[in-house]
Amino acid sequence: MTIRIGNAPCSWGVEFANDPRNPDWRTVLAECAGAGYRGIELGPVGYMPEDPAVLGEALAEHELELIGGVVFRPFHDPEAWDDVLDGTHRTCRALRSHGASHLVLIDSISPRRAPTAGRADEAEQMDAAEWTAFRDRIAEAARIAVEEYGLIASIHAHAAGFIDFEPELERLLDEVDERLLKICFDTGHHSYAGFDPVAFMKRHVGRISYMHFKDIDPKIKEQVIAERTGFYDACGQGIFCNLGQGDVDFPAVRQVLLDAGFKGWCTVEQDCDPTLPGSPIEDARANRDYLESVGFERGDQA
Repeated sequence: MTIRIGNAPCSWGVEFANDPRNPDWRTVLAECAGAGYRGIELGPVGYMPEDPAVLGEALAEHELELIGGVVFRPFHDPEAWDDVLDGTHRTCRALRSHGASHLVLIDSISPRRAPTAGRADEAEQMDAAEWTAFRDRIAEAARIAVEEYGLIASIHAHAAGFIDFEPELERLLDEVDERLLKICFDTGHHSYAGFDPVAFMKRHVGRISYMHFKDIDPKIKEQVIAERTGFYDACGQGIFCNLGQGDVDFPAVRQVLLDAGFKGWCTVEQDCDPTLPGSPIEDARANRDYLESVGFERGDQA
């Protein structure tokens, strides 16, 4: 199979390891498998057991493969570097112990950026010295993953962080060695930022090592941009919708990947608030059904 579809704990509302609202990790594994997926991300390190024997047994029980993990920490904050390194090493160790390949680096949400998510012309920019130090911290985390743990490191643009908009992402790609840093491309965040996901993929598909599938409700996006709504409130209003209900052209995404001979995982990330009404497993099933309806996995043979 050329393209394989996985899911992630964030589809069950898990964003931070110690959030008391999180569902039990065993429930997430069981429901991910029950929705028809055969791969899952680690989630924030510390959410799932860091004892390889415990997690390995649970993954095997549900016939799930661990795909990768995310370091979603404040690369923009020099005072938080020890926290970033902690997340990097712990996540790398977990991934290597289960044979997973993908370490995804995300600059977490900044109070300086959250109010202007989706509005590139209004977003605060780093000065030259701040950017250089920020870039170097990302590059060092990537180096650790690649050279010390044998993983594939990739950068993920994320709304309300300092790698959000396309020019910032492309600047980073220009300045960090491609041998160290690939792209984990998130279709939804790219749309939220106001750019065309398919056009970006066509230009950079050779550097994309991993995909996150997310969709954006165009009506809510238009509304939150017009009303200057901050990131957290936009999430609460449902800007991230089920796949196929938003403005991302997934058939075109699939075609770009197939034309490039992409081989690997594409992970569904249906971000949700665990306190709001809804059923994550039903959304997970609906997202998988939609992807199958437009050809993913059914017709993506190598």
